[in-house]
Amino acid sequence: MTERATTLGVAVIGTGRMGADHVRRLHEVTSGARVTAVVDVDAERAKAVAARVDGCTAYTDPAAAMAAADVDAVLIASPGRAHEATLLAAFEHDLPVLCEKPLTPDAASALRVLEAETRLGHRRVQVGFMRRYDPEYAKLKALLATGQLGRPLMVHNRHRNAASPPFFTSTMLITDSVAHEADATRWLLGHEITAVTVLRPTPSDNAPDGLRDPQFVVFETDGGALSDVEIFVNCGFGYQVQAEVVCERGTARIGDGHALVTNMAGRWGGTIAQDFTERFETAYDHEIQAWADATRRGEVTGPSVWDGYAAAAVCEAGVRALEDAGRVEVELVERPELYV
Repeated sequence: MTERATTLGVAVIGTGRMGADHVRRLHEVTSGARVTAVVDVDAERAKAVAARVDGCTAYTDPAAAMAAADVDAVLIASPGRAHEATLLAAFEHDLPVLCEKPLTPDAASALRVLEAETRLGHRRVQVGFMRRYDPEYAKLKALLATGQLGRPLMVHNRHRNAASPPFFTSTMLITDSVAHEADATRWLLGHEITAVTVLRPTPSDNAPDGLRDPQFVVFETDGGALSDVEIFVNCGFGYQVQAEVVCERGTARIGDGHALVTNMAGRWGGTIAQDFTERFETAYDHEIQAWADATRRGEVTGPSVWDGYAAAAVCEAGVRALEDAGRVEVELVERPELYV
């Protein structure tokens, strides 16, 4: 960030659903930052999003946006397959980056990004695992850190969507959904995931033809804990993310969504969020604000490229386990000093 800049100028790469929402967030919610550029291969879409923000320029080339004088940082919200090239370009400009997950779609490309950042000699990237910024997850992490509940033994995760989009595939249940539980498990426990098993019940009648939904995923960790994930992306009733940690002296659970319970006409109940933007709106707000604040201080905090690489390696093992219906070990390189 330049000395002249009192407000962080951000280029948002990708103006689809996620990117457009981040443009809105930076413009309306985040303090100390403003959107100075948006980039999309669809020039008309980029122009339409840029028109909503005073002083924002539309581009179709990420490199051109990064070279602009009013760009101090980059937020990547493009499809995962485009992340590697954009990240490497950002490294050439030594720009700080918030990269939506996945860091890249596979472990090999994630490793290339890790090696490139390591050559820089300093961190530049925060990966968008927003659950770390969710108030409930943060409270659970803080409780586990006190040691009051004793050593964690198991984590039970439930991840449900009302319906999957038309393009969703069986492997995307792992790479696009369970990726969050992979990171949450690593972060909550402070363990690396060493092996993945995927069990496949008979698909729900609500699942599109050929989609293996639901799935039951089991992570083994180097700390001796187990973490299971029920991933069910066509449950029909809403969006739910829940986690329970079972420890030696107690348990802790989040995600029940019982902030408001009503009793009326012989019934009781509450509401269920319908998508991730509703359930994790506060998490996204906190994530972007924390990134902007750290960047203005000249720091990089939050999930690192190592975390993105580790999640990619876990998901890669998960896809193999899904295809083979067995247990697959996770392969990780030695962790560089930069991420220790």
